[in-house]
Amino acid sequence: MVKAKIKSKKPVKKAPVKSKELITKDMPIGDVVSKYPQTIPVFGEHGLHCIGCAIASFESVEQGARSHGVNADSLVKDLNKAAKSKKKAVHEQCSCCSH
Repeated sequence: MVKAKIKSKKPVKKAPVKSKELITKDMPIGDVVSKYPQTIPVFGEHGLHCIGCAIASFESVEQGARSHGVNADSLVKDLNKAAKSKKKAVHEQCSCCSH
């Protein structure tokens, strides 16, 4: 009797896909605002006026969008557009910051 050798296939590990976008839905709002202050007006335009609150430091963009009834994909698209621009953050004076 001849025994056939069965080669076990090892799973191929794929490198994580790097996004071309600067901002993703899973990023904390606080990190986005800190790294890209030019996104502050975009959050406001989408109805997320609490960018300076304590929750923003750990809540993701998607979670914040969901809790405010905002389309996360649309928000992320607009945030990336702003992040890629070199404009400074300009918005109405608000309770979240001293801008």
